[in-house]
Amino acid sequence: MNSLADTQSIQSKALRPFITFSKARVLSYLLSVVSIISSIAFWQLASQYQLNFGLVNFANVPSPLEVVHSFVAFAELDTALAHVKASIGRVLIGFFLASVVGVILGLLIGYSKTIAAIFMPPLEILRPIPAVAWIPLAILMFPSSEASMIYITFLGALFPILLNTIHGVEAVDQRLIASAKSLGAGQFAILREVIIPGSLPSITTGLAIGMGTCWFCLVTAEMISGQLGIGYFTWESFTLQNYADIIVGMLLIGALGMLSSALLRYLGKKLTPWYQLRKA
Repeated sequence: MNSLADTQSIQSKALRPFITFSKARVLSYLLSVVSIISSIAFWQLASQYQLNFGLVNFANVPSPLEVVHSFVAFAELDTALAHVKASIGRVLIGFFLASVVGVILGLLIGYSKTIAAIFMPPLEILRPIPAVAWIPLAILMFPSSEASMIYITFLGALFPILLNTIHGVEAVDQRLIASAKSLGAGQFAILREVIIPGSLPSITTGLAIGMGTCWFCLVTAEMISGQLGIGYFTWESFTLQNYADIIVGMLLIGALGMLSSALLRYLGKKLTPWYQLRKA
């Protein structure tokens, strides 16, 4: 009997962290739901009663119900799927190119002071330039508007990925590198076995941030150069004074950006199980 009681006590203690964790997660989800519902309720009341707070005026802001109707109308358009597919395609191409260039260049810059001295000064000059400032030059440099829009998304994602990769490489424990050298590892082996795994958490963070900025920059490019895409649809709705459609475009962009960033964070957790255990 004592052995059975001891076993049950041990099992209860082992399960206690999972029960606490589950309660904390449920509470977090409930708070998130309450926050969203409260925001929508405030939006509905502010637009319905045309509230004016001085600096912020809701007189011309469409209500959530109007936005829902506009979303249904958008879904029924023949070009709705084409708008979404065009934007997703541009983001994926630009993000893929930025990921390859940003990660490789970030690893080299973080690992080699010589490479850092060559590449970092021009990159630091280009980094603060906003995406909208690149649009005229992109149109001049590339033969098609499609290529120029992809270039804008590439630039938007490049710098967050690059800087997070450099930070990840610089944050790798130097004792690990010294230990690898003492065991006879060459430069390439150290990069493959120590630097890349050690910087992977920062790289995945940069990828998630880069995906968000990729969507932001794509919308800017589509507003000026596109003929299809969610950003083009949003800008066209503004010029036609279809205000509810503007919010439909904004919410589509937000939802797609949130889902793509969440997917990257999920993949990052799967690729860095040792880092997740250390945080826990």
